[in-house]
Amino acid sequence: MTPLTLALASAQEPRPAVQAPVATGPLASVDHKAPVKPGGLTPTWDTQKQARTYVLNIPAPRGQIVDRNGDPLAQTRVSYNLAINFPTPLTFTDEQVMQYAAPQIMLARSITGRPISITQDLLLKHYKNRGVLPLVIAQDLKQDEIDRFNERKPKSLSLLPTYQRYYPNHGLAGHIVGYAGRTGRMPDGPIQNNEVLWPGAEGREGLEQTFDDQLQGKEGQYNITFDPTGRKASEQVVIPPQPGYNVVTTLDSNLQRLCEEALEKGAKRGAIVMVDPNNGDILAMASWPTIDPNWFIPNISAEAYKALQDDPQIPMIPRAFRSSYPPGSTFKIPVGIAALQDHIIETDTEFSCPPSIEIGHLTFRNWKKRDAGMLNFADALTQSCDTWFYQVGIKAGGVRMGEWALKLGFGARTGIPLASENEGRIPNDEFMKKVHGRKMLDGDLANFSIGQGDVLVTPLQMAQAMAIVGNGGTFYQTRLVKQVQSIDGKIVTAYGVRARSQIDFEPKILKEVKRGMVQVVSDANGTAGRASVPNVKVAGKTGTAQWGPKNKERTAAWFSGFAPADKPKYAFAVVYESDVSNAEVHGGTVAAPLIGKVLREVFKDEAKEKKAKKKKGEKAEEPEEMEVRRAEPVEPKQETPRD
Repeated sequence: MTPLTLALASAQEPRPAVQAPVATGPLASVDHKAPVKPGGLTPTWDTQKQARTYVLNIPAPRGQIVDRNGDPLAQTRVSYNLAINFPTPLTFTDEQVMQYAAPQIMLARSITGRPISITQDLLLKHYKNRGVLPLVIAQDLKQDEIDRFNERKPKSLSLLPTYQRYYPNHGLAGHIVGYAGRTGRMPDGPIQNNEVLWPGAEGREGLEQTFDDQLQGKEGQYNITFDPTGRKASEQVVIPPQPGYNVVTTLDSNLQRLCEEALEKGAKRGAIVMVDPNNGDILAMASWPTIDPNWFIPNISAEAYKALQDDPQIPMIPRAFRSSYPPGSTFKIPVGIAALQDHIIETDTEFSCPPSIEIGHLTFRNWKKRDAGMLNFADALTQSCDTWFYQVGIKAGGVRMGEWALKLGFGARTGIPLASENEGRIPNDEFMKKVHGRKMLDGDLANFSIGQGDVLVTPLQMAQAMAIVGNGGTFYQTRLVKQVQSIDGKIVTAYGVRARSQIDFEPKILKEVKRGMVQVVSDANGTAGRASVPNVKVAGKTGTAQWGPKNKERTAAWFSGFAPADKPKYAFAVVYESDVSNAEVHGGTVAAPLIGKVLREVFKDEAKEKKAKKKKGEKAEEPEEMEVRRAEPVEPKQETPRD
């Protein structure tokens, strides 16, 4: 191995601060035996103009990005490039350079199996400007290519080690991790002292971009010395590069993988976000389709990048936090909370649930075609009765509904350290006057009450709101990064758990909200039976809403909530994007099954443990019982549960 290879390989290992060793190789010096010209000394810059030392910088390896358990999401590896070595001193004519390079290129082709070629202009330019350095002709050799090289060990060719970013899980959390690109192209002009041996990397998206300064390490120093005849005398790593800091996220790789797999199998486009309601940690934040950051390493071709941009599925958009959608009936939770907490209605207040009602000069319909009778809040939430919420929303008013939406984190960025997070939108009179030229009318309030019209939220905001409801009112700062660590494990920066505010829910109101959400999943009249989990109470709410320009409308199908209902470990939000003009998808039929699949996998060990205890006659620990009203058996519905 060359000194550079050894230095690069060892630089990734944990180490204390490195003391720069004293250079020991031959350096350019005054030749004291040179004959003295009459009348003075022989100038060393004339007699030894070929003797020199080039001082070059070694780019440092970027630090790692890891999940909460230390599993790597982004790493740096040593990559090997194949290069032509030119003999020193550099005395070849142009013709001799071409004659020397031709067989080396043929040899490189036989070793790599690649169609390697190089133009005469590039070859001669390198020889004249940088001939003392090897000329790279093939990048990032695979292991079998490296093995074939080592079998032959040609002196005219060399393997040059470089650092390269690597994403071991490929597309897993690709939008969150982001990617790192080259800082520039390979230099081709005359060698300058303190230039880098190869272009470094800089974060271009995601956490790679946000934490670029911390991930960047400290460059090392590499000296190449030539004797008075111009022959290479020594090469030495004087200062090894020091790796950058490591970024520890709150993500759980296994949970992130489950969410992405569910989306891959069950949706063309969509997102799933899962948050720990007990501290605000983002455990999974999946957007589909995703990207593989390895596509951009060391760089992406113009054709491949254009294909990504032109893809109708828009894979470059992280839908979980950069896209906003009308929330549909999932928004009935904050609307109900607003009306209950401000005592516009009580938990036992009943309103009718007819197939339609007249508001102004317009008819506003329920998704069901039959009258469901008089309902209280929990039962209206269970059946997702639109006409019930139209009445309550108008009674509560836009100011009150808007204020409670803001208290639950809607209409504002969560503050995660990722660029271009969407803030969503909670409309008010000022917005309505600016956009529509009028204040909120009763029809607008009716739309507001069921999460349609001008309301927009992100999946991340929805999961955050469900966490607040699930934990009883604590609004934790949503957290994506736990800490930044040095290479030897010392904490450089810590991002602690922090409560932003506390909502004082009235206990009976919170109990009623949770009861309605549990019935959505478990009751015969509920709309989210496909999200049920054996032996676990899931609390949730479905939603279905249309958005987009006329004649090109899409449907956003939602399911959001938390589980277990009594002592939640997970708060979640799922959104499924339909194709254009496809109104046959609903929250209960496409979104609920996605999270149901994830939750059943997450809780399967707990279910096995309960079964084992039951067989042994032990009393399994049961969560605090929640009152759940069971509906009487009903005739099979004509309507498909959709909301």
